[in-house]
Amino acid sequence: MRRLRFVLCLLVLLAPAAQARECLPEIREGWIRLLPGGMPMHAGFGRIVNACRRPAAIVGARSDAYAEVELHETRVVEGVSRMRPVPRLALAARGSAELKPGGLHLMLMRPASRIEPGQRIVIEFRLADGRRVRGEFVARSP
Repeated sequence: MRRLRFVLCLLVLLAPAAQARECLPEIREGWIRLLPGGMPMHAGFGRIVNACRRPAAIVGARSDAYAEVELHETRVVEGVSRMRPVPRLALAARGSAELKPGGLHLMLMRPASRIEPGQRIVIEFRLADGRRVRGEFVARSP
């Protein structure tokens, strides 16, 4: 009986940690803006939703379809639009972040091959705790 109580207590204590490990942010409504003339750079947009009870942070991204994938932010500073890399994107518990033109977005550089409208591209995001989240992005015409 003692052993059974111990196991039950252990399960109650470990259940929240197991749930936290299983819960991952999701990438929704992902799309890629292709540029005219076969430019070697595209932009990625969508929503990142963290429905989890714990905050998360994105610290990197990659895709087999591009040589480089970076998270960037565009801001107007003293009347001039400036783009800068975002090394860490914090996601509040039960929060979200929107990747949109003129704000947070993905810079997708040097495609491995020609990307066509309608093509689905997988982008993998690295979380600060080492886990990875995959999202699908649909390429759109300029």
